[in-house]
Amino acid sequence: MKMKFLVRVLLGSTAAIAISNTGELSIIADAQFAFAGHSEDASMPSDSLKSGRSGKLRGPLFTFLTQKPFTAKVNGRIGQYLVGFWPGEKRATTMAYQNPRGFIEVTQDNQHTLISEHFRLRDFLTHDQASTWPKYLVLREELVDKLELVILQLESQGIAVRHMAVMSGFRTPQYNARGGESSGRSDVSRHMFGDAADVFVDNNGDGRMDDLNRDGRVDHRDARVILDAVERVERKHPELAGGVGVYRANAAHGPFAHVDVRGWRARWGLIG
Repeated sequence: MKMKFLVRVLLGSTAAIAISNTGELSIIADAQFAFAGHSEDASMPSDSLKSGRSGKLRGPLFTFLTQKPFTAKVNGRIGQYLVGFWPGEKRATTMAYQNPRGFIEVTQDNQHTLISEHFRLRDFLTHDQASTWPKYLVLREELVDKLELVILQLESQGIAVRHMAVMSGFRTPQYNARGGESSGRSDVSRHMFGDAADVFVDNNGDGRMDDLNRDGRVDHRDARVILDAVERVERKHPELAGGVGVYRANAAHGPFAHVDVRGWRARWGLIG
């Protein structure tokens, strides 16, 4: 069978894994297989993996990454890495905006680790503090799940997706408040909770959205193609309900779509 996703944590597994600096992952002990790219053949007992929402098999990964509890943050920092303060540390919030449980530690060595067919840990890091290591990341597996399902949906429509770029994944609260282009950002942005990503399809590697609707132009209408794929995914998987925003290009970036798994439906931007 083809091993496609390495996302879902395998509860109760006794298999062990080894991760190389290049992101190559091998499972040893009970299961015998290796994942070294997008389409390596794998063979293992049927009870060694769980099927994900897409029907593909996933291996144990997130559980084996070094994690720090939320209490490891002291005065807005984890070690030398500045993260700031979540809304729930300042005022009462609803369950949807509770503080994260903890943080994934990302080092110079493990940043390239594949966490699914199309995504690596580094894709979701906050874009600041370039020379500070280790960095810390909040990332929900359901978000990676949903993005992979969106890619599958696009491909089922005849749209090749060799690379889905993450323009912005996790944002620390301090970065969300003042880093990069912060105009229009919510002070309770889903990016701070590890369940949102701003994405675009970039197969040709030019750093901009591709012409997904094949109309000879690249604009917000191509981001709507991603919106349409998300709509289809959410109809099939209501447990992955969330927000989608469609954004036009500006001087800083091309068009993109915001996708999240907040738990309820939300739509905004140039959606119609």
